Amino acid sequence: MEIFVLDTSVFTNPEIYRTFEEDQRGAVENFIHLAMNSGAEFYMPTSVYDEFRKIADLGSLWAEFEMVVKIRSPRRFGLSIPAEFVYEFIEEIRYRINKGLRIAEEHTREASASEDVGKLINRLREKYREALRQGIIDSKEDVDVILLAYELDGVLVSADEGLRTWADKIGIKLINPKHFKQILESFIRHKIR
Repeated sequence: MEIFVLDTSVFTNPEIYRTFEEDQRGAVENFIHLAMNSGAEFYMPTSVYDEFRKIADLGSLWAEFEMVVKIRSPRRFGLSIPAEFVYEFIEEIRYRINKGLRIAEEHTREASASEDVGKLINRLREKYREALRQGIIDSKEDVDVILLAYELDGVLVSADEGLRTWADKIGIKLINPKHFKQILESFIRHKIR
């Protein structure tokens, strides 16, 4: 039986949820129907589920979602991860901090010659965010998804490139989230035979 560990992006990224249905609620309903009939298991860390509940308004659909998706945190105190992962992560953080510092210095130099400080600050924020956060795990929710997928030897389903990159580094199975609906439909077809 295949185990899938879900990130919020499956249901909040329009590019992904629209593979299930045009609107978010319809997409979740379609997912629930497919999941119930697929024969697979689905997990979502508690922190990710809490984040999802803040973002989406699914009303009574939450109960059905919880019937299909097991909400559970990884066993953080009993789980070991490769030291190389931590080493690479620290190196990446150091590189990004230095890159962010260079961006701040560049924008500070421009500030003295700039008449529109507001636009300059917005550009600084965007470049700084890109340098420090894009392509990396940058929240406890991200860490929980990776740890749970690692612990369960599950397939990570996420559109977050940072999650996907770092999950791949420690050998977590990945699928293209755009194919998730087709994969579930395939499970159902093969189950019927």
